[in-house]
Amino acid sequence: MNTPKLIIVSGLPGSGKSTVAEGLAKNLSIPVLSVDPIESAILLSGIKRSFETGLAAYEVAEALASEQLKCGLSVIIDAVNPVQEARDMWNNLARKQTVPLIIIECVIDRELHRERLEARVRNMHGIPEVTWEDVENRRKEYAPWKEERFVLDTTNPHEQNMQQALAYIQLKEQAV
Repeated sequence: MNTPKLIIVSGLPGSGKSTVAEGLAKNLSIPVLSVDPIESAILLSGIKRSFETGLAAYEVAEALASEQLKCGLSVIIDAVNPVQEARDMWNNLARKQTVPLIIIECVIDRELHRERLEARVRNMHGIPEVTWEDVENRRKEYAPWKEERFVLDTTNPHEQNMQQALAYIQLKEQAV
């Protein structure tokens, strides 16, 4: 039986993290908890979008992940995680549940990032499409990771990214 693990897929909006998280979920048969759809569901309930709805989405993802880990199941978190407080949440959860924390940070060539972002349509209730200006503003607040992580260049083809990410996860599992 595989050891349960907490896999974090992080990166700026439009960097390819959802595509990576979904690919990992399919390959590993692990659920993905994605912060943006959680926030969209909160907004669908009639609550007005604010800093608090974004924070609530992270809190909901953490609570759901905790329940999965308690059951001995692995989980993938798909979230920007731009600041240390968000990252601490996952560190604390992994420590509390005594599971390995595996972090994959998605990065992408700036020009291709803009091109992909401007072509993307997510249609999430209450959440406007992310603009390049939004990404540039997030980039300013996006703190460098202190934790060990695998930096995945999503400029590369998806299959190559999946092979690299899966190899990293396997390597981290063997280290446990």
